[in-house]
Order: sequence, then C-alpha cells, then structure tokens
Amino acid sequence: MTTKTGAQPLEHRSQPDSLAYRISQVRRRLVVVGLGSIGRRHVRLLAARPDLDVAGCESALDVMAKARVELGETAMYPDFESALESHPDIVVIATPHDLHAQQAIAAMQAGADVLCEKPLCLDGTEAGQMIACARETGRQLGVGFQLHFHPGILRVRALIEQGIIGEVAHVHARVGSFITLRNSVSRYQQSQKGALLLDYSHQPDLILWLLGRLPTAVTLSGVEASGLPLSSSPNVMSLVLEFGRSLLATIHLNYVQIPQRHEWELVGTKGWMILDADRGTLRIGLRETESELVETISVNRDDTYRAEHQAFIDGIDGKCGMESSAEAAARSVELFAMAMRSWQENCRVACTWRDY
Repeated sequence: MTTKTGAQPLEHRSQPDSLAYRISQVRRRLVVVGLGSIGRRHVRLLAARPDLDVAGCESALDVMAKARVELGETAMYPDFESALESHPDIVVIATPHDLHAQQAIAAMQAGADVLCEKPLCLDGTEAGQMIACARETGRQLGVGFQLHFHPGILRVRALIEQGIIGEVAHVHARVGSFITLRNSVSRYQQSQKGALLLDYSHQPDLILWLLGRLPTAVTLSGVEASGLPLSSSPNVMSLVLEFGRSLLATIHLNYVQIPQRHEWELVGTKGWMILDADRGTLRIGLRETESELVETISVNRDDTYRAEHQAFIDGIDGKCGMESSAEAAARSVELFAMAMRSWQENCRVACTWRDY
C-alpha cells in the first residue's frame, strides 16, 4: 500500500533509511483520537499488533502527560487537525460524545476508515450524516460496542438461538458504576442530561442485538441521588422497552454503586439465565427438570477489545460485514432520544424509527 505523508507528530520519527521506517511503509497508519482511559487502552492494544503503526492524539495537556507516562514512546499529536494532516489509514474516535459526529465525518472525508467509540453520536440527524458520509466517501464506519465480543454475552446469545430457555419473555440489564464518573476525564456527565444512558448505550444496543427486534414503545424514569462527590442528572434510571404483548425488556442504570455491577437476566418459556458479566458466572434454570446449572466463563476485558479490533479490520478488508455497524448503532442513538423525551415529558413514547 502507498504510505501517505503529512505533518509529523511531536516525537521524533524514524529516518527513511532505518529498518523501522521501511517496515512502517507496509503497515496501516492508525491514530487514536482522545486518550482517556478507553483511548489509552485502544493505543496499548493496537500498538502491539505488527500490522499497524499507531499514534495517539490528545489536546488536553494534563491528559497528554498521563498518556505519555502510560504509553511510553508512542507518537503523539497535540490536536485533531495535525493528526488528520498525517493522513492516517484508520482513525479511532475515543473523544467526548458530542465530538464523535464531526470528527468521524472529517476523518472519513480525509480518507480514513473510522472506528467510533459508542455512542455513535447524540441524535438521529447526526447518525444520518455520518452514515451518508461513509457511503459517499466509500469508507468503513464501525462502532465500538466491544461487548458484542464478551464471552458471557456471546454464550447467552448462543443459548437464546438454541432455544434453551424457549421464547424469551423478559430481558433485564443492570449496570451500577460510580467508577465511570470517577474515571471520566472531561466530566461531561455533570452537564449532559441523560449522560448515564449515553455512557451505557451498550445495554439498549445489546438488547436489540440479542432479540433482533425493535421496541414499539419506551418509558424512562430517573432520579438524582444526592450526597455524592460526583453526580449526573439523572444518576439513577430505569428504562422499559415494549416489544408487543409477549416480550418486555427493562434496563436499570446508576452512577452510584461501588463495587461495579453488570448483570443480565433473561426469562423464557422453558427456562431462565442470569449472567454476572463482570465475574463471569452464568446460572441457567431449566423449567422441565426444575434444575439449575452454573457455568464459569473466563472474562478478559482486553481480549474483548482485541476481538473488536480484529473484526473491524476484517470488515475493512472485506472478509466480513462490520460486526457493529453504524446503521445498527444509530438505533441506540434514536432510542436515547425517545427515552429522554419520555423522562422530560413524563410520558410513554411510541417508537418511530428512521430509514438509513
């Protein structure tokens, strides 16, 4: 492949006659934009791949300093514009949510394929613009729903498809994580209404992914628990998704609990499942035998990101479709908007879905 040239990062780059420089010419050039905790994880894991030449990009000086300590000699760009001037083949967007659309569009227009962290963006209009840009430029646009590669979630999906618990009647997802607020670099959650649902757009996305259906109505209730050193409005919420007369889904989210909780419960006509996604235990209850089975599932968070990265690169290479596509991710963005309307107007909202 032809290597593109442009503005150099802050660190000294290899000279043209060095072996490292010659090797870099056959590797894709990738920039991770935003070096908070997730961005640094992307850099650390992607830099270990022999097929990629990885750099980071961060405009906040304090965050850049922390990234330098953690990521060693990784090349760094001080702003998004200089990163794009280097003509990367791939851009990974790990910045605050309100920057996702404009940065992804700019990167695709500059010729890069884009892996955008979840949520895809803030609303359906932005989602439509991003999807249209991908089609117009011929670039690939994937979304960072790495829980699609969580071994416990994959096991649950396989058991649903096998009919082990029969027809699914109820799905409940639960996440409680004060640590998300504590680890946030930008602390945008203090000003963004509904930030809790944006941060955990994994849960509505996974419900749609597991069930293969879109809800017909949504209701969101939320409150703000007081007396905490960091908060958001709301910082406790419950979401009800209606799928017709035979299927219901609920999601509970909070920015309150320590230690973190991440659990899934599914009830079907032949049995039930409860997954503790953090601890890697899956309980399966079988109606016919009135018995309960327990499985232990090895969970390595880095491995879920490695699998996500490989699936994205395979998608770029045309080996498969994009596992977490922008069109699918747009549904969780639309659902966020409908849920926020329900909370703000204190009403049940009938779902309407866009065509992309």
